[in-house]
Amino acid sequence: MADQLGPALAQPLFNRLTIIGLGLIGSSLARIAKHKGIAQSLIACDSSPSVLARVKELGIADEIIAEPEKAVEQADLVILCVPVGANGPLAQKIGPHLKKGAIVSDVGSVKASVIAKVVPYLPEGVHLIPAHPVAGTEFSGPDAGFATLFVNRWCIITPAPNSPTNAIENVKSLWLAAGSNVEIMTAEHHDLVLAITSHLPHLIAFNIVGTAAALEEGTKSEVIKFSAGGFRDFTRIAASDPTMWRDVFLNNKDAVLEMLGRFNADLQSLEAMIRKDDGEGLFQLFTRTRAIRRSIIEIGQETQKADFGRSDMNVQK
Repeated sequence: MADQLGPALAQPLFNRLTIIGLGLIGSSLARIAKHKGIAQSLIACDSSPSVLARVKELGIADEIIAEPEKAVEQADLVILCVPVGANGPLAQKIGPHLKKGAIVSDVGSVKASVIAKVVPYLPEGVHLIPAHPVAGTEFSGPDAGFATLFVNRWCIITPAPNSPTNAIENVKSLWLAAGSNVEIMTAEHHDLVLAITSHLPHLIAFNIVGTAAALEEGTKSEVIKFSAGGFRDFTRIAASDPTMWRDVFLNNKDAVLEMLGRFNADLQSLEAMIRKDDGEGLFQLFTRTRAIRRSIIEIGQETQKADFGRSDMNVQK
């Protein structure tokens, strides 16, 4: 693991870093921040007393503070690692307690709504630089995190309008230190891209597993007993945090509905091929989709292992 993470930084990027929400992403970020010395002082904040108690046991933060208003005081960077729908109310709570020059960021997979809901509560001189580490598993909680989660994964930064260059560079430096590749784009473009690469696949998985759950009891037990690899992969995705994904779909509604419309049209075309015994059409489609899979492996965003390498990831905590 140490080889993947690299050596500690020569000097901290921030004097005081506050992470609010110590689930999978927040606790992974805390782990890598501690390992690399990204901040001189790392503050952990969470609404759950049991989560904070576990974070203290794990030793992945320098200070444990339950109240977000206190946790953000004098922080150079505050990262909101909470469900997308909680960002606005949380920003309203911490806004008056942020120091001038502080940076607020997040880790959610929806960006335009974060900017719209958070910016109004930030005082003058505080900068919002949203970010989305495109990494994760179906697990949640502080024990689910591991320091290598972000290694060689993309982190997309979507600065709010008129954000200062130095604030953007500071957030970029954080994610580079965590091992991520960094891309900068507009929030609107991000939301459209993620609607097809992440949000729609999750929606399909939730639907397929939900369909299986609605089958007659005898058939459902056989579906579970004889689950093939494809269905098992869908159940892994469908096991993701329900609060997080509820908020994602409600906050990226327009982009998700656009992609869902395209998907439905393509599904109808696929149905027509099957009805018409169009073997050539099916073969050509499956050939194109196979090439996409190979491209993802070639650029290092996945492996060819049958378990997708996740058994290795989950032991690196």
